[in-house]
Amino acid sequence: MPELRRDPTTGKWVIIATERALRPTDFKSEEEVLKGPENCPFCVGHESMTPPEITAIREDGSFPNGPGWDVRVVPNKFPALKVEGELNRHGKGIYDVMNGIGAHEVIIESGDHYKSLESLPLDQVEKVIWMFRERMLDLRKDVRLKYILVFKNKGRRAGASLEHPHCQLIATPVLPDVVKLELDMALRYYQYKERCIYCDIVQQELEEKERLIDENEKFISIVPFAAAVPFEIMILPKEHISDFGQIKANEIIKLAEILQNSLKMLEKAVPNVPYNFYIHTSPLDNLNISYYHFHIHIVPRLTQLAGFEWGSGFYINPMIPEQAAQFLRNAKEEKQA
Repeated sequence: MPELRRDPTTGKWVIIATERALRPTDFKSEEEVLKGPENCPFCVGHESMTPPEITAIREDGSFPNGPGWDVRVVPNKFPALKVEGELNRHGKGIYDVMNGIGAHEVIIESGDHYKSLESLPLDQVEKVIWMFRERMLDLRKDVRLKYILVFKNKGRRAGASLEHPHCQLIATPVLPDVVKLELDMALRYYQYKERCIYCDIVQQELEEKERLIDENEKFISIVPFAAAVPFEIMILPKEHISDFGQIKANEIIKLAEILQNSLKMLEKAVPNVPYNFYIHTSPLDNLNISYYHFHIHIVPRLTQLAGFEWGSGFYINPMIPEQAAQFLRNAKEEKQA
């Protein structure tokens, strides 16, 4: 019988369609057409094709906007929001309006056109995560900003317009609705039980192990209880950390390890899978929250939203989360063997 599962971190319901459950091998991802690095603005030697870099991790003796970088950050050439200007919030009748103030940056993961986070050397993944942290710490100085979202689109179906592996950062002058919903649900749980819901999720998933796919000293990786899509993955710190900007060097090492392992398992389960991932962290006006954890969502793009999903807000997941977790664990074991 199909199940309705409620995500305790958002309050949203997901339909687990067990009547038409699919095997992992039933999912096919689109093949990516590799266009090559000849005209890629993110490749080494093509630095003049991007706006001037904001910052970079560079070799000693190399110069900005030239070769010699490991991770490079540039403004998005077609930004959703712009740094320059004032908010100028005002009303138009019943409607609220403000200028599109914020920041939109591209974090180029490496100079290699063909290697993404799952295939880069682990120390390179650490540098990418370190750059996430550094950009967050820098941008939070802007008092106009309320939230900073780091995300990645891999594959055309996931919204990537350029093939060269990269992540993006958008800083907004308002709190995104999805994050607000998570914060509201976490506060309600905390007020009722006097405990952090994310701490409780970590403890329960470590005890039950049904949806646990990986862990190390600092983090766990799970398929959420109410996963909205097949092979959805959530990474959580074991200790209570609400602000991504507070992670330390030893934690960045372990986060890089579990993020890469999770992406490798996903790639093994569904080769060439398009996916999005994003980091949810505390808002800039309330960084240390006793009832919230920063966390990473990895969302494979294997299903499509249609009329029911748009009209109801429900997701229909044709794969049972516990089966997805088992398949991902098996993929990890096969790789280790």
